[in-house]
Parts: sequence; C-alpha cells; structure tokens
Amino acid sequence: MISLPLFAAFALMTAFAALAVLWPLSRVRATRAARDADLAVYRDQLAEIARDAKSGRLPKAEAEAARIEVARRMLAADAAREGAAAEDPGRAKWRRRAAAVFAMVFVPAFAAGLYGVLGNPAIPGAPLAERLAAVPDRSDVAILVRRVEEHLQKTPNDGQGYEILAPIYLRLGRPEDAARAYAEAIRILGPSAMRHSARGEALVVASDGLVTADAARAFADALALDPDEPRAAYFLGLAAEQDGRKEDAARIWGQLLARAPADAPFRPLVVAALARVGGAAPAAPAAAGPGPGAADVAAAASMSTDERNAMVRGMVARLAARLESEPNDIDGWLRLVRAYGVLGDRDKATEALKTARAAFKDNAEALGRLDAAEKELAPRAGSGDKG
Repeated sequence: MISLPLFAAFALMTAFAALAVLWPLSRVRATRAARDADLAVYRDQLAEIARDAKSGRLPKAEAEAARIEVARRMLAADAAREGAAAEDPGRAKWRRRAAAVFAMVFVPAFAAGLYGVLGNPAIPGAPLAERLAAVPDRSDVAILVRRVEEHLQKTPNDGQGYEILAPIYLRLGRPEDAARAYAEAIRILGPSAMRHSARGEALVVASDGLVTADAARAFADALALDPDEPRAAYFLGLAAEQDGRKEDAARIWGQLLARAPADAPFRPLVVAALARVGGAAPAAPAAAGPGPGAADVAAAASMSTDERNAMVRGMVARLAARLESEPNDIDGWLRLVRAYGVLGDRDKATEALKTARAAFKDNAEALGRLDAAEKELAPRAGSGDKG
C-alpha cells in the first residue's frame, strides 16, 4: 500500500501539473488588454510621424513609408482584437472548464489506471547508496565496476585493481577508460608486453579502428619487451596498411605467420589481412607435440623403463623452469599441461593451468586454449600412475 505522505506528495505534484496547464487558459482578459495597449502605442506613433513631417524633421517619402508600416501593424492588432471579441464568451468559458476537468480528473485517473496495470507498490525502494552497500548480483556489472572505482579512489596505487578493471571497461564499450586503466597499471605494476599491447588495442577501439600514433607506440613498446607478442605485431601491420605502406604490412604479417603455431587462433585473421595487401601466407608450421624429438626417441629406445621415465621428467622439469622466467609462452604451457597429463601428475597439471591462466588473464584466446587443454587432461590424467 502507498503511504499517506507519499500519496500527498503525488497529489501535490498532480495539482501543480494541472495548474501549469490551466494557467494559460485564464489569461484571455490579459491578452485583450495587451492588444488595446498596442493599438494605443501605434496611434501615438502615427501622431508623432505627422508632427515630424509637418516640422520638416522627417522627409515626406520617409514619413509616408513609416505611416504605412505603423498603419499595417495597427490593422493587424485591430483584427486580432475583433476576432477575440467575436468569440462567444459562453463557448470559450465552456472550453476552459472542459480543459480544467480533463486536466484535474481524467489525467490523474489515467495515470492511476496505468500504474495499476504496470506498477507494483509492494516493491521496496532501492536508493543508489543502499544498492552500493548491498552484496551485488554477479550480473550487475555496473555495481561491481562502481565498487572497484570507489576502491581505486581510496587506494590509487592498487595496480591489480586497474588491471582487473581495464578489460571490463573495454567490454562495456568504454575504451578510453580502458586505456587509462592500462596506463595506470603500467605505471604502478611496471611495463609488460601484455599491458602495452592491451592498452594499444583499447586506443584503437576508441578511435574506431584507426591505429593512432599513441597506439602504435604502445604496440612498439610491447614488441620491445616480447618480439613474439602477436597482438602488437598484427596492429602494427594494420597501421602500415592504413598509412599506405602495404609492403611493410605484408612483411610484418608474413613474419607473424611464420613464427605462429599452426593452431594459433589468430592465423585466419592474419591470413585474410595479408591477402588484402597482396601478400602470400607462408606455410603453417607443424604443430609441436608434447613428446620428445626424434633424437630423444632414438636414445630412449635403448633405455630401461626407469631411465626413460627419468629422461621425460627431466625434460618436463626443464620446460617448467623455463616457463617460470618466460610465462608468456602459451604453447609452452600447453605442452607442459599435456606432459603432466601423460605422466599422471594431475596436481601439477592443475597448478600449471592455474599459473598459465593468471599469466593470460587478459587474453581470451589463450584462456580458451587452456580450457580445451583441461578438457583433454581429464581422461588422460586418470590413465597414468602418479609418481
């Protein structure tokens, strides 16, 4: 039920709205008085023109033109006054009353009926302050973003907060805010190829697909830290294409494809871009498998079972050690996860997936490949003996 104070407030608002409609309808007499005043002014102007013409201060031609103009305005005002006077007073009064009844009765009644159909007075109020204080629903992204923004206002040196917020800004269609958040993350946490590349992409989205000079510098900084960062290479090739340097674009994209794995998810996009500038895509390299090379297989043929297991575990340990210092190698992480799966080390495989996801938390393509590797791991990890 609607409380009495709220009902009184609604009634007062309705009265003010009706008054705003009815007030102009009650000003007929004021309008007529204004027209009579205009006619009096025009008569004074005609008398003044006649005096100036008689005294010679106003030439005859100019006096005649001024007299005609004032007479025209006078006739128009007089015609308007006659039209108002010719109106039936009773009929005009009836129209005003009908409009008043409609504004005072039918408009509120229609609003109440519409609220009865669409409204729900049982729903409690939800002020913004209470919604921010409550535990937000996961689907209420705006509240979550506001929470993080308020946290960053209090702790402006929380680089992780900026790094978490930046990709959310980008998905919400706020690329300028995403670029600023990535810049703050770089300032606080230090530069990395992933952060520079992500900031450059946000700048490209903000400029409607144009690789600006600022974005190109971000991509160049990313490649300086990691020459194999594919996103930076792709967008630098796009910058060359937009500048009309098709040969440079073909060279950049060709080099990117030459070092990209055969199953890299970005290969179709780069191949299409390369064809657009008239370049030929190099042959895709063979997909690297998790097992040892040909020389390792030949050496393992003469080993005992324990020796072979020791050799494989040594190779896996070296790969894990390398990934600690080079965590941006997604193919290396995939090989490590598969190797742990073959060895039956489910716990190590899970830990490797967790570490890899942390390293590629802003790369949707890499996360998708890690998810696929985890699905492959489930049946494989249970088939081996751990140890």
